[in-house]
Amino acid sequence: MGTTQLESVPEPKYWHLKTVLSEALDSEFSVGEILPNERDLAARFGVARATLRQALEQLELEGRLQRRRGVGTTVAPPRVGVAVGTEQHAWPGGADDVWQAVDCVQGAASAAVAAALEIAPDEAVHTVRRSRTSHGQTVAAELLHIPTASVPDLSAIDAPSGPARARAVLRELHRLELERRDSSVELGSARADDAKELDRLPGAPVLVVTTRFLAEGRTAALSVATYRADTCRLTFGDSGGVEIHQGPERQAS
Repeated sequence: MGTTQLESVPEPKYWHLKTVLSEALDSEFSVGEILPNERDLAARFGVARATLRQALEQLELEGRLQRRRGVGTTVAPPRVGVAVGTEQHAWPGGADDVWQAVDCVQGAASAAVAAALEIAPDEAVHTVRRSRTSHGQTVAAELLHIPTASVPDLSAIDAPSGPARARAVLRELHRLELERRDSSVELGSARADDAKELDRLPGAPVLVVTTRFLAEGRTAALSVATYRADTCRLTFGDSGGVEIHQGPERQAS
């Protein structure tokens, strides 16, 4: 494999390198294949390793590459479609919900969560942890914060911990009449706990979908769902929910 020198271009060198690398991924590598190490790649393209890292980071952000613990940098498969809809009358944990309950703990809300829920900072909340998989891969992790006031009869349920406790909290939440749900999406960086669950490196790009569920004129629950930005793409439709489907040719339903 010969050395490819970059020509002088007005755009940043790493950006031009990203284009050259992208073309190489299409012509020389297959999905899942491990790229050569940074030293060899930098030598091939005649650039500094810092420039190479910038280009690799951009390709990772665009979903062309994945960095995997103990493996290295591999060519990513096509992104999984995430359809973010506008359905107003579906609580999490319903019959058609594709999330899996993992655990549930009770404790004082953080300042940020308390502000979003419009409750006192020291007020207790149930935090339900759930995960979502597609084709055997975990693609999203969710923290669902529910004030104790939203599920006042929960203490009568004999489900002390784990998935059973999480499902019990959600069943009680369904007793409220959902008025509407508001969602927002932003790009973020994976925290250590999210990175571990999603098999990513801390600081890796993620898509954060925040949803407020409103009932009785207040925020009855707050969902913060973290999706892998390297494998997920967002599509928008009117049929509601968050649905994952495979392949770029499929449309959001």
